[in-house]
Amino acid sequence: MSNNKKPLHKQDLNFIFGKKNYIFMFIGLAVIVLGFILMAGGGSDDPNVFNEEIYSFRRIRLAPTLVLLGFAIEVYAILVNPNKK
Repeated sequence: MSNNKKPLHKQDLNFIFGKKNYIFMFIGLAVIVLGFILMAGGGSDDPNVFNEEIYSFRRIRLAPTLVLLGFAIEVYAILVNPNKK
């Protein structure tokens, strides 16, 4: 047996994204989840009764806008340079 043991070196952990990127990613994810929560509901218990609540401002305008805003934040989080001061 040879005695050629290689010393264990610490790996240099270089992440693609920095802390700033991950913060923006979590903010974007939270905005997307909030949009989907606001979009949920509005159904009727009785299928023969129409419920006008599904056409409320919250479900038609606010929630989809929040989802799109969340996706825009995600794109910004990916594109922002973490090394820029």
